[in-house]
Amino acid sequence: MNTCIANYPEREMPTSIRLSPETERRLDSLASRTRRPKAFYIREMIERSIDDIEDYYLAVEISERVRSGEEEIFTEEEMRQDLGLDG
Repeated sequence: MNTCIANYPEREMPTSIRLSPETERRLDSLASRTRRPKAFYIREMIERSIDDIEDYYLAVEISERVRSGEEEIFTEEEMRQDLGLDG
């Protein structure tokens, strides 16, 4: 199923997504019970989880750079010295 989010306040971008039948059924049910549009819940879910998803992919990217030797690693002692926390 394609769901189009078509709200334009503050230059919001309309988006189309594909949902599994089960997810669509659950979203339809939630929207019906609460009398809110499906777009409200889709937007809410994205806004609530995007920070976590960005953090996850940043961590994966940095881990790959550490493994490949592209990212410098410091010990706690080196960091404390660099930040002037010893002494």
